[in-house]
Amino acid sequence: MGALPVFRWRLAPDGYATRRQLRARGLRPGGQDVAAQLERPRRRRGPLVAYLYRVEKAKPVRPMTPAKWAALAKANAARRTCPTCGRDAGYVIPTSLGMCVTCAYPNECAA
Repeated sequence: MGALPVFRWRLAPDGYATRRQLRARGLRPGGQDVAAQLERPRRRRGPLVAYLYRVEKAKPVRPMTPAKWAALAKANAARRTCPTCGRDAGYVIPTSLGMCVTCAYPNECAA
């Protein structure tokens, strides 16, 4: 395998897309190798790099099954449940606190 073609930021030819651009079109790379890369120069640091894939080789995104939806809902519920009081906080528990804001700051929330 030879070196990847490198394009400057915003100057990639048609037919190439990043993962995010593929996803916006309802596509996924589908096992293909990286076809090219974009480089955005920066001062005092190395360039930002984005990998590009061929659009014609991309495959459709797999649809969510009911089991996947259920697993995702269960995972999100676990992220909202406070380990200290066991209640659904209504928001994702901050990892910096490890508990809901009410349990982390009981004096300020009681007022």
